Amino acid sequence: MGRPRTPLLDRERITTTALELVDEQGEFSVPQIARRLGVQTGSVYHHVDGRDGIVELLRERVARSIDITTLDARPWDAALAGWARAYRAAFAAHPKAIPLLMTNPVRAPRVLQQYERAVTLLQSAGFPTAEVMPVLVALENVVLGSALDLAAPEAMWEIADASATPRLAEALDAAGPHRADLAFDLALEAFLAHARRRLEECREE
Repeated sequence: MGRPRTPLLDRERITTTALELVDEQGEFSVPQIARRLGVQTGSVYHHVDGRDGIVELLRERVARSIDITTLDARPWDAALAGWARAYRAAFAAHPKAIPLLMTNPVRAPRVLQQYERAVTLLQSAGFPTAEVMPVLVALENVVLGSALDLAAPEAMWEIADASATPRLAEALDAAGPHRADLAFDLALEAFLAHARRRLEECREE
């Protein structure tokens, strides 16, 4: 028999399978990937640098959906806002991957380059180098928290008796179906307003 036209195993298929598992259960194991692909566990290790290598492949796959051209916009706060929205959309598509990716060091070269661009944006805007990472990490906290919120049930507060918590019931009704988006907009604008003030303070120091 001739060799199959499509390789049975490669990094793309391993990544796709790992992401499917993470989307389903929030985790993955190399034996699970092997079983789903119908290969031996050792065969997976021939293509990736262990479990940590697969985590970085997952990071690259999710980050691939982030439109990094948003970082080319000007002024700097418009660029940061556009990147935040693209970042949120990418992770909202795979919310169960967030705990896994955020508890492992970032090593993927393509992802590091994206951070390099964000750092350059902030430095060019006038932020002191010591202020740059706190700004980026704070933005990530807003973005990833909101991405998780998008995956939460629409009704996070189940009120059996509205008469017991009438103000809460009223507030929930008033928020409507776009609570998560409204909350993200509020948090993002509050973050940017603080960042603008901090930049002005740095310029005056």
